[in-house]
Amino acid sequence: MSARVLVAMSGGVDSSVAAALLCEQGYEVVGVAMRLTAEASPSSAVRRATCCSHEDFEDARRVAERMDFPFYVIDLRADFAARVVGNFVSEYLGGRTPNPCVMCNREIKFDRLWSRARALEADFVATGHYAQIERDAGGRFHLRRGIDSTKDQSYFLFTLGQSELARTLFPLGAMTKSEVRERARALGLANADKPESQEICFVPDGDYASFVERAVAPAEIRRGSVVTADGQALASHGGVHRFTVGQRRGLGIAAGTPMYVSEIRAATGEVVVGPRDQLNAAGLVAGQVRMVDPVWFESGEVRLEVKIRYRHPALPARLRMLTGERAEIRFEHGGPAVTPGQACVFYRGDEVLGGGFIERAVEA
Repeated sequence: MSARVLVAMSGGVDSSVAAALLCEQGYEVVGVAMRLTAEASPSSAVRRATCCSHEDFEDARRVAERMDFPFYVIDLRADFAARVVGNFVSEYLGGRTPNPCVMCNREIKFDRLWSRARALEADFVATGHYAQIERDAGGRFHLRRGIDSTKDQSYFLFTLGQSELARTLFPLGAMTKSEVRERARALGLANADKPESQEICFVPDGDYASFVERAVAPAEIRRGSVVTADGQALASHGGVHRFTVGQRRGLGIAAGTPMYVSEIRAATGEVVVGPRDQLNAAGLVAGQVRMVDPVWFESGEVRLEVKIRYRHPALPARLRMLTGERAEIRFEHGGPAVTPGQACVFYRGDEVLGGGFIERAVEA
């Protein structure tokens, strides 16, 4: 009897080809689209920038019909609103810069979706992520970068441990994006050349600050002052959610030299700015640290590389576990601006060792 796999289908080319490949490999495929947000506005520009629209679901359904496997739409709007959107808003209000794609993978795709997979008696969950899973001779699972360096999505998957990797499939990990599109054309899929959606699906116009303001009562907005490190007030501002560490533009101040946000003090409403060298960090402290395989971190200090943002190159560093799920990471050669709230992901070569969420910078 073939193994059953639940494939998360967005209507895009990646998840469509992933489902098609699994069909060809002999799996019993069940396609599932997740309704995460309300239907997009009628604006064509907005529709092109979002996912989860009726058109996206129809694109996924057409692929399922062509490849002859069942397809369902499941409503996860309540879970998504509470676990992803709610976190996004509260993090910005707290002066941090969240990464909702990491939270969506952790809380929705590899948690709530797996619960649905069990209900359908599926053996695996599969997605169109560009990442690879390998199993060694001892039965341990390893999470590796996708071979397409421009599309690699392993950064967003560091929360997957051994039990999750054992029941997850990434069919596209050994393919490039151009190869995926070529395969979709060969299969006659109508979405072979469909444009990619924007990164944050629930903020279609890209205006994160206005989104946060619409989500909360005015009294929850933490207004205050833009100040220098020594406390000199330079201007007032409309809320700490409008700033991120490392930001240069839109500070509302006039200075003779470029100024950057170096710290956000949400409790007092202060946004601290200073020259570029004020951003340099010696390392960071991370919380909610997860390990793909805990055996990596049993020997005290560990040498590895760390990515402090998705598009940032990995930096050589040393990691030391603190109490609980917290760790201190020291850069070997000094580092750039460290942004609280962002994910920091630990690598050794092309392998993901784990990761966490940045709490604060360690000053140089």
